[in-house]
Amino acid sequence: MDKRVSTLVGLFLILLGGLLLISNVVLPLLGIRSWYWSIWRLWPVLVVGVGAFFMLIPLLWPHRRGLGAFFIVGAPVLATGGVLLFTSVFNVWGAWSWLWPVEVWSVALGFTLAAFFMRNVWLMIPAIIIGMNGLLFQFCALTGWWGVWAVLWTIEPLSVGLALLFVHFRKRRPGLMVAGTMLCAIAAVGLIGMLGLVALRPGWWVLNMVGPALLVGIGVLLLFSNARPRLDLRETVSER
Repeated sequence: MDKRVSTLVGLFLILLGGLLLISNVVLPLLGIRSWYWSIWRLWPVLVVGVGAFFMLIPLLWPHRRGLGAFFIVGAPVLATGGVLLFTSVFNVWGAWSWLWPVEVWSVALGFTLAAFFMRNVWLMIPAIIIGMNGLLFQFCALTGWWGVWAVLWTIEPLSVGLALLFVHFRKRRPGLMVAGTMLCAIAAVGLIGMLGLVALRPGWWVLNMVGPALLVGIGVLLLFSNARPRLDLRETVSER
């Protein structure tokens, strides 16, 4: 374990030293103003290094499933460091106004990686809920269409319902299927009702297709679930 930790620290020092060499030697030789790429602008590399450190820990000890929890910490730290490095190097701190949702969906990414590494499907519930909210936040931040929340607030019950259905497909729990289907249906009906109130607003006609498409998608999920072969435990016991 000590050797692997020292390897991580060594890789981080190599990365930091390489960036400093590029800033102090290579860029001046290319005629790029070194003051613009001065060392103080690279301070987010430290945050990136910490995030990468957390992300590499589970990969170095793949047989220790519990270490997958480091993905939940490492993903948002790494994402934060990446955004900080971009805004610092290019001096575009205003980019945070449309990049801040990265913090949200990076947490979802961490839960997803942890779920696969730890083989724990229950971690996909927060991953799906947080991820769908994060993607919607990112869409609104990029487009400035924050008014769509008047309609798309239904993503909250929808995300929970989809998360429960996802776990049902893995665990085959009928209760999860019922709860997930009910939540998705409530979200679809609520979405259709809200769209009826805003159907006349310019540019929102596309959203009128979302509710019916959602109902069709729920129906397809139910058909797929019923079509999957189920293991009859009584037959298995009798065979034994």
